[in-house]
Amino acid sequence: MIWLMYMVLGAFAGTLAGLFGVGGGLIIVPVLIFSFNLLGIGGELVAHIAVGTSLATIMFTSLSAIHTHHQRRAIDWKLAAMLSAGIVVGAWLGGYTADKMSGLQLQRVIGLFAWLMAAQMLFNLMPKGSGRLPGKPVQVAMGGFIGWASGIFGIGGGSLTVPFLSWCSVPMQRAVAVSSACGFPIALVGALSYVVHGLEHDNLPAEAWGYVYLPALIGISVASVPFARVGAILAHKLSAAVLKRAFAVFLLLVGAKFLLFPA
Repeated sequence: MIWLMYMVLGAFAGTLAGLFGVGGGLIIVPVLIFSFNLLGIGGELVAHIAVGTSLATIMFTSLSAIHTHHQRRAIDWKLAAMLSAGIVVGAWLGGYTADKMSGLQLQRVIGLFAWLMAAQMLFNLMPKGSGRLPGKPVQVAMGGFIGWASGIFGIGGGSLTVPFLSWCSVPMQRAVAVSSACGFPIALVGALSYVVHGLEHDNLPAEAWGYVYLPALIGISVASVPFARVGAILAHKLSAAVLKRAFAVFLLLVGAKFLLFPA
């Protein structure tokens, strides 16, 4: 029954991710926290397990996006490599940073991030191009920051990578493709960090591998990829502006829950 529930959650998250054009982490993390609380899983570590599991699912969903963009020759692999050089360090440190937070602190940080993303969607706060890309050391450093923040929030980094590349005057299609390529190292290294740091705790669920809850990982991964395509089809039939506002409202509610009424 638990496996079926997480497949349903995966279908829901995948559909919304395809519908709203965002990474599944923004949806999966709050849904997992809610479901873990209902099932009595995780206790004080519920937010850590949700974030670690979210990153693990993104490993699989990001491969589909990378394959699609690579087929269209849209990925600038040199730029993706520069960012990823910093990402692998940052994502590991993101897991380490989250491990040092209490469950309450982590939920509030996630809630604040949800509100920031809601504001970005409601007011279309996309930075204007400032010129060309900075030098390689700055690209690596920015990759480190993106990996670190993504490791804390349990996301694939698109909501951070795309605005940065847009600010550097990278065309949107290229920015999205590079962001997709960076999603896999963020998810892989971030998930490994959550596994390793989670293994230090004795009060984890029996089905957990560190901070990664295996039933949720398998159920969500199996269902989210095909249903993301369903969401993408629906997105073409509905108003983009209405969809963006609807998702912003969803993030406002998520942020309010975690900031004002954390578990």
